[in-house]
Amino acid sequence: MSASTQTATTEGPVLVGAHSHGGPASTGTPPERFTSVDPEAFGKPTGREEEWRFTPMRRVRPLLDGAATGRHPQWDADLPDGVEFATVEADEPLLKGLPEPADRLAALTRRYAEGATVVRVPADAQLDRPVTLRLAGDGSDEVIWGQLVIEVGAFAQATVVLDHTGPARYSGGVAVQIGDGAQVRLVSVQDWAPGAIHGGQYDAVVGRDASFAQVVITLGGDVVRLVSNVQYAGPGGQVELYGVYFADETQHQEHRLWVDHAVPHCRSNVLYKGALQGEEAHTVWIGDVRIRPEAIGTETYELNRNLVLTDGARADSVPNLEIETGEIVGAGHASATGRFDDEQLFYLCSRGIDAETARRLVVRGFFADVVQHIGIPELQDRLMHTIEARLGAESFSPGHGSSMQPVEVA
Repeated sequence: MSASTQTATTEGPVLVGAHSHGGPASTGTPPERFTSVDPEAFGKPTGREEEWRFTPMRRVRPLLDGAATGRHPQWDADLPDGVEFATVEADEPLLKGLPEPADRLAALTRRYAEGATVVRVPADAQLDRPVTLRLAGDGSDEVIWGQLVIEVGAFAQATVVLDHTGPARYSGGVAVQIGDGAQVRLVSVQDWAPGAIHGGQYDAVVGRDASFAQVVITLGGDVVRLVSNVQYAGPGGQVELYGVYFADETQHQEHRLWVDHAVPHCRSNVLYKGALQGEEAHTVWIGDVRIRPEAIGTETYELNRNLVLTDGARADSVPNLEIETGEIVGAGHASATGRFDDEQLFYLCSRGIDAETARRLVVRGFFADVVQHIGIPELQDRLMHTIEARLGAESFSPGHGSSMQPVEVA
């Protein structure tokens, strides 16, 4: 379901196998997700496929129709002591053990990247500052193909920041391998210049009793389409997936998530928030969580909220939950899309705050609980300043006495 100029609340399906939690009768075992390193195994997408039906195919064709260019990311790396930064060739055994691509674009990236950049954090390391990798586009029409592998050893603690800026056509894969007991935070910032196109697949493999937090911030570019996948390599893993996105006129921002609970006693929590303003601004959020029969003791929840600031903007939100065992701690999801709330503005204005400042405060408050998970104050301030500057570019179209009320499905 989508929201354009109306308030809408979206519920995704709950597919139940062994246990229904009071829901519908069993629908059978869901099909396996198809993956392959061969781009031709996926065929050429037309836009009618489920995984591409929201994507503006004409605008993403420069990536999907791209060929080998020999252009690869030139990362500007700020590395704490003890962190290794290297380049490996395509025949490196490490790359053969990565999760397989989930769509044609990711498979093309794996092929044309011709190797990978590898960041290694040794076991037991406790870094004194984040690992920061900056990628600045140079405006070329040639596609940049890149594969990044982040290896974090057992019981290490690390934060990694990927900062994307400038004009570019970029297709990138990011694989995060998290050792047992490690604690990893990955922050990915898409602050591209106007006209940029970015497609990417993020894969995380979470070790036994390890924790992984991913924060995705998407603000810039013409088209950004990111697919985030999570697997657990042992019991006790904990995953937090956070996201903030802000789409202006004609921007398309698409975030797809796949969390695969296939081992016992793991936890996942997903919280994505987006705001839209301007004609033809379009955001897409797809959240898929699967709990397999062997994943007893699972606890999972996913929430997506969207704030539509002007007429002509559209937010699509589809949460999906597949449960194949009744022996879980809990599982649920919620999604809501709504207009700017008149009552909040009235409350602030009645206390002497001008309307423009009041609007900025409401939007800042809407995003604050997600942005704080970045954990880097200077980056948090930079992103909030960017959002606030963008807010001044359009006038708001307040809601008609409506506000967002997420519907929860357990």
